[in-house]
Amino acid sequence: MESLHIITPVKDSLELTLQTVKSVIGSDIKVPYRYTVYNDFSTPENTEKLRHASKEMGFELINLQDITRNPSPNYRITLQLSQKKALEEGASLLIIESDVVVKPDTIQRLYEGSKSEADCAIAAAVTVDENGEINYPYLFAKRLRKEISPIKKHCSFCCSVITNGFLNKYDFNLLDPAKNWYDVSISQTALKMGFKNYLFLSLPVWHRPHASRPWKQLKYSSPLKYYWYKIVKGLDKI
Repeated sequence: MESLHIITPVKDSLELTLQTVKSVIGSDIKVPYRYTVYNDFSTPENTEKLRHASKEMGFELINLQDITRNPSPNYRITLQLSQKKALEEGASLLIIESDVVVKPDTIQRLYEGSKSEADCAIAAAVTVDENGEINYPYLFAKRLRKEISPIKKHCSFCCSVITNGFLNKYDFNLLDPAKNWYDVSISQTALKMGFKNYLFLSLPVWHRPHASRPWKQLKYSSPLKYYWYKIVKGLDKI
């Protein structure tokens, strides 16, 4: 029986992270699964709190500082490690980022949806705000009418299943080390390889955009400063 590897990449933002973890741990998941939090150089204090929470709540914690000296963000390494584990156990990979809260039935239904849709590489849950309105990064989905829609735009990894079928076809060791984030490139690669990506409007998840990396809020409050960080400091490369 296929299983599911669930991961949450984390850097500080401990309160929001624990909300994410609690929503995952409290989910009604029927498929066998493993849940791993990848701690990407959080402060020593938050790392210790995560270590305590992992023992108390029952998730696996991987501290990337024990594996690499590469400074955060280490999304590439996280994806490579999680793909290896998923393939070893014949699992699909579900990414739930630390600024997302899922409903009790989200994970099971999203997994089932990824299995039922033809040639699926990525099955993504639409993101909404606290009022249930579709928000970033899926604002374009407001014009969609089908509850499950194949999309040409990229799937965000806010809450997305990457299927075992696709994991077996595309090696994450090929990901460009010059980039920070890989949802766009992996989505585009999947389409080029003949797979399809699906957005599930029927499975909304609560998303606090960029809450895990507050400097990215500058994109809205101070765009010039945001693009200075992005271009001059080389941050947020997609």
